[in-house]
Amino acid sequence: MADHRVIVVGAGIAGLSAALSLAASGVQVTVLERAAAPGGKMRQIAIGPARIDSGPTVFTMRWVFDELFAELGTTLEDHLTLTPLDILARHAWTDRRTLDLFADEDRSTDAIGHFAGRSEAEGYRAFCRDARRIFETLRDPFIRTPAPSMTHLLRNAGFRDLTAIRPFQTLWKALGGYFRDARLQQLFGRYATYCGSSPFHAPATLMLVAHVEQAGVWLIDGGMHELAAGLAALARRHGVDIRYESEVARVVTNSGRAAGVRLADGEQLDADAVIATADVAALAQGLLGGDAARSLPAIPHSARSLSAMTWSCMARADGFPLVRHNVFFSRDYSTEFDQLIERRAMPAEPTVYVCAQDRDDQPHEAGVNEPLFVLINAPATGDHHRFPPSEISQCARQTFDLLQRCGLSIATTPELTRVTTPADFNRMFPGTGGALYGRSSHGWMASFQRPGAQTKLPGLYVAGGSAHPGPGVPMAALSGRMAAGKAISDLASIARSQRTAMRGGMSTR
Repeated sequence: MADHRVIVVGAGIAGLSAALSLAASGVQVTVLERAAAPGGKMRQIAIGPARIDSGPTVFTMRWVFDELFAELGTTLEDHLTLTPLDILARHAWTDRRTLDLFADEDRSTDAIGHFAGRSEAEGYRAFCRDARRIFETLRDPFIRTPAPSMTHLLRNAGFRDLTAIRPFQTLWKALGGYFRDARLQQLFGRYATYCGSSPFHAPATLMLVAHVEQAGVWLIDGGMHELAAGLAALARRHGVDIRYESEVARVVTNSGRAAGVRLADGEQLDADAVIATADVAALAQGLLGGDAARSLPAIPHSARSLSAMTWSCMARADGFPLVRHNVFFSRDYSTEFDQLIERRAMPAEPTVYVCAQDRDDQPHEAGVNEPLFVLINAPATGDHHRFPPSEISQCARQTFDLLQRCGLSIATTPELTRVTTPADFNRMFPGTGGALYGRSSHGWMASFQRPGAQTKLPGLYVAGGSAHPGPGVPMAALSGRMAAGKAISDLASIARSQRTAMRGGMSTR
């Protein structure tokens, strides 16, 4: 494979994972990244000396990265320091009640029993059992399969297991069978937002996300961005050429297949294959040229996942015992998602996620500034709605008022705060409207509508959170590895099929 060159567009988790898998097979790899640093959506925002993680904040499914590092003959621990969390997340409501979920299922069951009663604790046991079964049913025939289909899933999982994953029932309706307490329905319904979706529209299959978290959440010393930096450093040690501030303008074709890329400055780079990790919606709109656009189906605006409005700040947090991951729920979940999904508007009272990245499970010194990342869901309208300062201020009031009602007071200043709107996300990731998770997971067929690694254009492959198997840090890494695997397989096939001149004037494969 040393005679082959592959260009990877994007140095996010998917692009870096693809590059590492390609390098492990001996392929020459060039990674082209528009930004000045690796990470993609896994970004950091600098406020003074602080570096605040302002993208994905939860690290799960570490086995994906254990496998990736093993492919390079090393281990995850050789490059990063990871610590398992005891408290997965702290949840709060405006009645000032709180509930912690733990890495230990028994402790979570006891906590739910104290919070809502014995029957709800029994419901949680049943929920965990079914969530685990869904994940185990889908792990190999779907999640780890490069281009799954319903036929493939039926053949490998069987009809009984397929019905057990509950694709035809919404997550919200399914939760009503486990929990009568509306607060618990909110808590576990929130896992749909990990895919940028609504629990009232997404299938109950997304219960598997709860199992993924229950199986372990880790802290990365230095923050999540250290994962991207570590992958980039490892890639370079294995000969990968990473070029930052190199914007790709189009995929170049020759004889009906991808043959390289042209940069925005006019430079052209040749390759035997191209792996693009931009959002598939951007590719389908022609942001990397007409040939690439025709290789993928368009995504209607109505199928976009959620976006977000975020505040990255140095702030003083008082009145509430924050841990690393904290969720503060609105009083009317149904209205919140009706505004987000049906009206495509910011919710009047949002559910708020707060990541206190300097904290773990232990109490923190009160009264001092610390890095906080505050996030609310938003519609992906950033390509046609500008989010003026007056609207941002109103959203801030609604967000921080909700936190105050739950007992948390956050004090900061404009100089110590950076706001990111869906319009900002659309500028960073063009063609998306600010959608952070690709296509939404609404409806039982949505997961099969995400494109697999191979496109209709030979030699062009896609990876990332908008491709199969979906959004999230480990899923993006899986998609990158699967795209690399498909490219390697195809290149080897091409090499075997090349005709070679033989004595007697004949040629053979």
